[in-house]
Amino acid sequence: MSSAPPPRVSVIVPAYNAMPELTRAITSALDQTLGHDRIEIIAVNDGSTDGTGAELERLALGCPALRVVHQENSGCAGRPRNTGLDLARGDFVFFLDSDDYLGPDALRRMVAMADENGTDIVLGKIASVGGRAVPRAVFSHNQPRTDIFSSAAYLTLGPWKLFRRSLVERLGLRFPPFRNCEDKPFTVAAYLNASGISVVADYDCYYVRYREDRSNLTLTAGDLVHRMDGIGLCFETVARYLEPGPRRDRAMRRHVEWELCGPLRGLLPRESERDARERFYPRFRQWALTWASEEICRQIDAPDRLLVHLLLADRFEDVLTVARNAKEDARRGHVVDKGRVYWAHPFFRDPAAAVPDDCFDVTERLPVHHRLDAARWHDGDGGGVLRLDGHAYIEHVATLHPRTEVVLRRYQSDRPEVRLPVTPRAAAGLPDDGAYDNAGFTVEIDPATADGGAPLERGLWNIYLDVRAQGVSRTVRFGNTREGGAAAHPEPRSVTAGPGGRTTIVTPYFTPYGNLSLDVGQVAHHLDAPCQVTEAAWHGSRGGVLAVSGRLTGADAGEVLLRAENGRGEVREVPVRWHDEPSGDFTVRLPVRRLARGLWTLTLVMDEDGPEPCRATVVPRFGGLAGTRWFRFGRPYYAKPLTWGPAMALAFEVAPVKVATGVRRRLRRLRRPRSGTRRGNRRGPDGPPGPAGPGGSPGRGTGRAPAG
Repeated sequence: MSSAPPPRVSVIVPAYNAMPELTRAITSALDQTLGHDRIEIIAVNDGSTDGTGAELERLALGCPALRVVHQENSGCAGRPRNTGLDLARGDFVFFLDSDDYLGPDALRRMVAMADENGTDIVLGKIASVGGRAVPRAVFSHNQPRTDIFSSAAYLTLGPWKLFRRSLVERLGLRFPPFRNCEDKPFTVAAYLNASGISVVADYDCYYVRYREDRSNLTLTAGDLVHRMDGIGLCFETVARYLEPGPRRDRAMRRHVEWELCGPLRGLLPRESERDARERFYPRFRQWALTWASEEICRQIDAPDRLLVHLLLADRFEDVLTVARNAKEDARRGHVVDKGRVYWAHPFFRDPAAAVPDDCFDVTERLPVHHRLDAARWHDGDGGGVLRLDGHAYIEHVATLHPRTEVVLRRYQSDRPEVRLPVTPRAAAGLPDDGAYDNAGFTVEIDPATADGGAPLERGLWNIYLDVRAQGVSRTVRFGNTREGGAAAHPEPRSVTAGPGGRTTIVTPYFTPYGNLSLDVGQVAHHLDAPCQVTEAAWHGSRGGVLAVSGRLTGADAGEVLLRAENGRGEVREVPVRWHDEPSGDFTVRLPVRRLARGLWTLTLVMDEDGPEPCRATVVPRFGGLAGTRWFRFGRPYYAKPLTWGPAMALAFEVAPVKVATGVRRRLRRLRRPRSGTRRGNRRGPDGPPGPAGPGGSPGRGTGRAPAG
């Protein structure tokens, strides 16, 4: 007689004197849309004395999905979580604190994300109840597949995530018996060994809250004595799994800022001077000496840089002074000197303090405030000049003698940037008693002459501001803060420029991140498409040949070609084959298996005679199109379909299969039970995830957007 398949998720709930919040936590797990047959809930009563155990037994009556375990009090959350891990049978484990609760559809969404993308960890969006702080940066958008180096995932090290249990068991992960910071080393180790991380950001998956009596361990065990062992283990875990270099520095920076400087500033002054000096300071100093590399010190903010410098110099009294006065000193002003901006801390250029200026330099971290008030076309010699009105200033730098410039950079090109001076003007309604009154500007962009008298090349041009005042310069993307309505949303314009008076369509547009860009030559915004694409599918049984079908949208005025282009300038073109001339239906077959390794974008172009530019349309990404693979010279290759750019075009990542990676994924899929929900990996034929989007994080849904 075969045994029942294991559940998809084991929800582990450590509980100690958790009433009345416990009931909401358990029922939120029982009410998951994933279903009782696919969930097991392991609630571990850690020696409670308030009725927690009795409430768990009541909830378990007639509910096979809920298993209750009673054990002696351990004084921490880690041991009951470990008890749950020892009993868990699910494909995944999820740690639900008894103070918190789940959104009804949370586990279904997270499991689906892990299944579709083959990821080992899924972060579900965290929501706050009652004002408890929650991470926000990582949940700005869904991320089907990413890692800690191309997302903000590493900023959240709490255990409230979906972990693939095979990862946990392969690493032998268990929680250390600390009262605070016990979850961070566990999550760090999982992050650094995960085969991909997913983020569900479009649904509130997990709700965190403080208990009514404020008895959360986060609050009751928040002093240094309960944190030190966990902090040290965080550093050691990163060092265990990452070799010295930029990747280790990126992870260590988080711990230097949050686990070293944060408690040093916030908690050390609360201790007696003797304990601070003899018990805690030596360990903080040793961590700084061991883990705070020069590169990390250059990257962290000035208050942290100052603390680390004083630690390295072994200046205990100064460390304590800086920590005690941190809030007051944070409100001090700034000094502008020779194109740099410095934090006006009492130690700045104090001969007795003898601290280098670098510890106070905040130039690269000052916010740049800017706004687009209007973007309008005006008639010009070539047909149109785009005029931009707005303001921009660097915080804490008064706009004396502003020298701001507009900078145009062509996307995916190493050609020199184009710089255009602005005309300064007054700006009303800005803060700081008139310090930024000269922050306003006007600039005119003439696509026919902008490039040193020559027209802008065909391509996507991102618009930046190089904001300058008092010798201080900061460059930022422009347009994501703007006036609403038509004033800041100009229409496309035909511009005549270049030899022979060739006409080019220039389209101002806003990227998915809200920044202003120009499409010169209908690269991604096609106004007069020659045809409509109706289907894109793989042809034949051998794979590697893409068949694109469609029909003309107007009269046949020239030859239609399917063009594949890569980032190195290589082009492959295949003419369409007409089915029936009167109807204009066609099919074109592209041998993708003959394309060189790299990213290839697809466009249908109609090459017409005369001075007019080629009419073109993108080949859209059809949702059902999967990846394919083939053999080339005895080696397996794959083509993974991606969605490219603001026009949502079809593109392909062509590369050889990493055989070892493919074997591991196949073995993992074979080990999974075949009952329950579909668990196939939709990532394509053992290929890597989609390329990084403009924010640095890979995305199956959006791919690479051409302008961030």
